[in-house]
Amino acid sequence: MVDIEADGPVPGKYSMISLGSVVVEPGLTRLFTAKLRPISDNYQPDALAITGMTREETLSGEEPRVVLERYEEWLKSNSKGHPRFISDNNGFDWMFVCWYFHQYLGRNPFGFSSTKLGSLYKVLVRFVHKNFKHLRQTTHSHDPVDDARGNAEALLYMKDQMQLDIDL
Repeated sequence: MVDIEADGPVPGKYSMISLGSVVVEPGLTRLFTAKLRPISDNYQPDALAITGMTREETLSGEEPRVVLERYEEWLKSNSKGHPRFISDNNGFDWMFVCWYFHQYLGRNPFGFSSTKLGSLYKVLVRFVHKNFKHLRQTTHSHDPVDDARGNAEALLYMKDQMQLDIDL
């Protein structure tokens, strides 16, 4: 499960400033978290406000290449085979993670696709207007590791309580 926070709506022009990931398994103890230094001078104050960080705080983040190298190693050591990218808002989270991996490492260990957690839930309950977010136990705080953990809790609930047939 992956979640990111950014200081604007698109990668390249704006920056991914934090990244969180959790292996979806009972206990949810295998976590990755990092704060990344902005890659441009552009940022939207409203987007930054959602994260609870100031621009000055973001400037103390790590170099993106270093974070992505570490994240790729974490994925390799914590995945069975090819890692799968699942997130709440995969349109947003995926575009940043994919862009950053290709920009800094020339590859994306997740490959070319992602999965939206909300779509899985809608299929399970057979209603397109239902939302899974009530299944989270961890409060959605815009700390990406907390948000990834809450989404992983929801996915585990779907697997265990709703008979979602998925190999995690």
